[in-house]
Amino acid sequence: MRHIKNAATDVAGTWRKTKASGNNGNCVEFAKLASGDVAMRNSRDPEGPALLFTRAEIAAMLSGAKDGELDYLTA
Repeated sequence: MRHIKNAATDVAGTWRKTKASGNNGNCVEFAKLASGDVAMRNSRDPEGPALLFTRAEIAAMLSGAKDGELDYLTA
C-alpha cells in the first residue's frame, strides 16, 4: 500500500462508491488506475489523501470481506 498526498490532482481515474453507501456522505470511494492499482479515498474529503493498493491487495481485502472476516468492524 502506498499513500499519495492529494487525491484530486494525483489520481487519474473515475471515483466510484457502492450503491449501499446511500447519500449520508459516510463512505469510501475507489478508482481503478491505468496501472491496474486501485486508489481509495474518504468521500467527505475528496481533495484529501488517498491510499493506493495493488490489485492483489484489493482482491485479498474483498475476499476477506465476502467471507465475513471483517464483520467485527461494524459489530
